[in-house]
Amino acid sequence: MSPGHGTGTVTRWRAPVLWRAAQLAARGLVAVLARPRVSGQVPERLCGGPLILAANHISPFDPVVLMAACRSRRIAPRFLAAAELFGSRLLGPAMRHWGHLPVHRGSPAAIGAVPAAAAALAAGSVVVVYPEGGIGLDPGMWPQACRTGAARLALATGVPVVPVAQWGAHEVVPYAAPRGLLRALPAALVRRPLVRVRFGAPVDLSGLRDATPGHARRATDRIVAAIAANLAPLRTGEPDRPRHLDPTRPARPVRPDPAVPSGNDDSLAQE
Repeated sequence: MSPGHGTGTVTRWRAPVLWRAAQLAARGLVAVLARPRVSGQVPERLCGGPLILAANHISPFDPVVLMAACRSRRIAPRFLAAAELFGSRLLGPAMRHWGHLPVHRGSPAAIGAVPAAAAALAAGSVVVVYPEGGIGLDPGMWPQACRTGAARLALATGVPVVPVAQWGAHEVVPYAAPRGLLRALPAALVRRPLVRVRFGAPVDLSGLRDATPGHARRATDRIVAAIAANLAPLRTGEPDRPRHLDPTRPARPVRPDPAVPSGNDDSLAQE
C-alpha cells in the first residue's frame, strides 16, 4: 500500500468485498467436491494481520481450499501467486483487485516479491506464502527443501509465521490440471474425499536475525519442520506414501531434506 500524503504513515489494507465473496464461493465449492475439515486456531490478535501463513503445496486446488479455510477463521489473506495468473485476461484483473502479489518464478524479477510482500505486511495484511515455491515433488508428498524467501520476509519484518498443513486436495484436482479435470472432478463429486487444513502455533524464530549469514536457512528449516509436524496428524495411516496416487504427478526423486522430519518420526504424531 502507498504511504499517506506527507504523513509517512501507511494506509491499512482492507480486503475488497468481492474477495470476501470469492472466499464464500470457495467454501461452497470445496463442500461440494470434498468433505472439508479445518483444525487449529490462529490467535485472535493475528487474524487481522500482519501475519505470514506458510503452507505446504500438494495440488493446484490448494489455494481454493486455503481460501475456504481462512474464511472459517475470519481471515482474508493475500496470496503470493505465480505471475502467469496475473497475465490472464479473465483472472488477472481480479487477482490485482483482490490484492494478491505476483511472483515471477524462475526469473531475476522473483526477488521483487519480497519487498512487495513486506509492504503488504506493513499495511496490516495476512500474506500466504508457499515456501516450496510451487507444488512439491517429494515422492512421499512431505514438504521438500524450501527456498528462503518466506524466512527472509519474516526476519526482515518481524511478522509472526503460522504454519499451515493441507492434505487431501490432491484427491480432488490432479497435478497436471486442467489436464485430467474432466475425469477427476466427477470422481471427486462421487467420493467427496476428506480435505484437511490445520493451522499450527506460530513458529519460534527467536535468536535469528535478518542479514545474519545462515539465519535465513535456519528459519526456513524451522518453518518447514513446523509445517511437517502439523501435516503428520492429517495423514494418519499413510505416513510414507499417499494412498491416492495421481498418475499426472511427475515421478521425480527428491533428495531428502534433513530439516524435514520423516513420516515415521513418532514425534510428528503428537497433537
